[in-house]
Amino acid sequence: MPQPDPQTPPAEPAADLTDDFVAPFQIEDQPVRGRIVRLGAAIDQVLTRHAYPPAVANLLGEACALAALVGASLKFEGRLIVQAQGDGPVAYVVADYDTGGALRGYCRFDEDRVAAIAAGPAPVGAATLLGEGVLVMTIDQGPDTDRYQGVTPIEGETLAMCAETYFAASEQTPTRVRLAVGQVDNGAGPHWRAGGLLIQNIAEDAAREPTGEAWTRAQALFATVAQDELIDPTISAQRLLWRLFHEDGVRVFAAKPLTGFCRCSREGIVGMLRAFPPAERARMIEADGHIHVTCEYCSRAYELTPEAVD
Repeated sequence: MPQPDPQTPPAEPAADLTDDFVAPFQIEDQPVRGRIVRLGAAIDQVLTRHAYPPAVANLLGEACALAALVGASLKFEGRLIVQAQGDGPVAYVVADYDTGGALRGYCRFDEDRVAAIAAGPAPVGAATLLGEGVLVMTIDQGPDTDRYQGVTPIEGETLAMCAETYFAASEQTPTRVRLAVGQVDNGAGPHWRAGGLLIQNIAEDAAREPTGEAWTRAQALFATVAQDELIDPTISAQRLLWRLFHEDGVRVFAAKPLTGFCRCSREGIVGMLRAFPPAERARMIEADGHIHVTCEYCSRAYELTPEAVD
């Protein structure tokens, strides 16, 4: 019996896959499901708004890809916030995904400490940048509901490994995660790209046979994906998944578009300033008679008169 060509995906694609999307998939007749994310212009917009050193930009790109991978599973309107913080050169990294597909992120770091470790011979990953700390995933369904928050220690050198630890501890769901970030030059200068892949084992039940063997096989295939494949613009997501899982077959479902978008607004900044006591707001007034606020996510600068706030 002829075997499927690992280079050629099925003729009936289930999703129109382009850059800046996240899409779920299912390995055919196997208790393994997953999601894939590909980020082009959306992540380039996030990472170029600040002068991040390469190692810090890489960490933030991974956080954004992870937020999209995990947030795409939400079945309601809301937000997923991925945050890692510690005592290392990067004080914290945060990525904010909402179910409309908007994605934003920010890193706060010590430039001198980052430069010192980046100059060393060892690879600079999440654990080195963040130090001792925690990974936090927060689900926010809106102002009238309580937030759900899961917290786990930062364990493993990569953010993907930290995420796997989170799922094992907080969700009790066997999960594998791979994240990649890099710059690609398509002739118009280097641009940031990011990609990610997540697979999960569907739990056994009375109607389902033991899943251990299928999960072991899926993990072995998953481990063969290369970092550069996740961000290569010439390899579509469907083709990449088909390369990995063609022996069993893989079904890709409808993709959700992603955009780099910040929710900051003049009205929101005014509301935030009004929460401060009047005496404290008075100390914020600068020499030109205005209060200046810069959004830490998108670097947009706001200039307000004290009267506008009062």
